[in-house]
Amino acid sequence: MPIPENASLTRLEPDTPRKPFNCENSDLNEFFNEDSIKHSQQLLAVTYALENEHETLAYFSVLNDSIRAGDTSNSRLKKHILKYLPFSKRGYKSHPAVKIGRFAVSEGYKRQQIGTELMDYIKGYFIDNNKTGCRFITVDANNINYVISFYQKNGFEFLTLNDALEKNRIMYFDLYPLSRGESPE
Repeated sequence: MPIPENASLTRLEPDTPRKPFNCENSDLNEFFNEDSIKHSQQLLAVTYALENEHETLAYFSVLNDSIRAGDTSNSRLKKHILKYLPFSKRGYKSHPAVKIGRFAVSEGYKRQQIGTELMDYIKGYFIDNNKTGCRFITVDANNINYVISFYQKNGFEFLTLNDALEKNRIMYFDLYPLSRGESPE
């Protein structure tokens, strides 16, 4: 099921009323209802809500990030970066990224492709007119099978293999091939 026609995406400001939301994860619910306000006030992250007249269907927050050369044990990432960079730029110590800080779909709307459609929106949003000069999207994904699977199905790869036993796995998506009309490898 695609995003319902009566839903709209709203950038939440600190004083924007939050419509009811429950994804059955207390940390994600608390972030949406409380922490997103503080993050916005302190210029740390911007939160967007997909909402209809009565409730919030999903939300995500984004913030600036970077991938530093020393952050990765993934030689495929290094090949991705080097493949498209001019030879003179291959020594960069970091590459610009935007991080998805929080991403959640309300319990009543899970498994309806809303998460994938929002992920496609995020990718397109940062490619369209290159709003922040970012090359990658990163996420610290909860190291839970269905969460990792969701990001992998949406083209994300592990940045490193060193965090396989950690609570969160750092994953990335390279926007450059997509910006050129190529499918992600």
